[in-house]
Amino acid sequence: MNPTYGLQVDRLSFAWSADRPVLQNCSFGVPQGQLWMLLGSNGSGKSTLLKLIMGLLSPQTGTLELLRPTGFVFQNPDHQLVMPTVGADVAFGLVEENLSPSQVRQRVRESLEAVNLSHLERRPIYALSGGQKQRIAIAGAIARHCQLLLLDEPTALLDPDSQLDLVRQVRALVQRQNLTALWVTHRLAELDYCDGAFLLQGGHMVDQGDPQRLKAQILTTQRS
Repeated sequence: MNPTYGLQVDRLSFAWSADRPVLQNCSFGVPQGQLWMLLGSNGSGKSTLLKLIMGLLSPQTGTLELLRPTGFVFQNPDHQLVMPTVGADVAFGLVEENLSPSQVRQRVRESLEAVNLSHLERRPIYALSGGQKQRIAIAGAIARHCQLLLLDEPTALLDPDSQLDLVRQVRALVQRQNLTALWVTHRLAELDYCDGAFLLQGGHMVDQGDPQRLKAQILTTQRS
């Protein structure tokens, strides 16, 4: 893999059957230390592409290379927060790393500080807002020292103010920790906070690059 990229996809194709192609010859790369967004309407193949990157599906053709460890953040944080308190949940992903209790506590503190939620370490998960839950999910990935962060429409359940607050938080985190992040979205307002964007249509990667150019292009298409 090119060392300047945290994720590289080359001519990736996937089909559920011969007559049901989902992705066709998709190629793109996300530079290390940057946040890029993946755009596309429902049925464009975004979710399938993310599952391929996550290793939940295997492509028929093509290759992908990515930095590890990789962290995942889903649309609904309740699907991945499994412990009763914030601190316990962030620590949960560290059970296989053979760390001492003091090392675990340090990782948890550092990760919660990274998402500005260190004051909530003892808070019950049920008492958190949707935006706080998403940031705890991100903290769990950071605690495992992930190098690549994949986010599947993480603002889907948030109000408009919380949506933009979360994307600003992730952008700052990517820059501070030199992470690579791919954020799946359909909200054009979120493009104001990323380094670049990809546009997926009908299983094809039809455009990529400057997010403001893609935003203007999509708005023009919607008005015509």
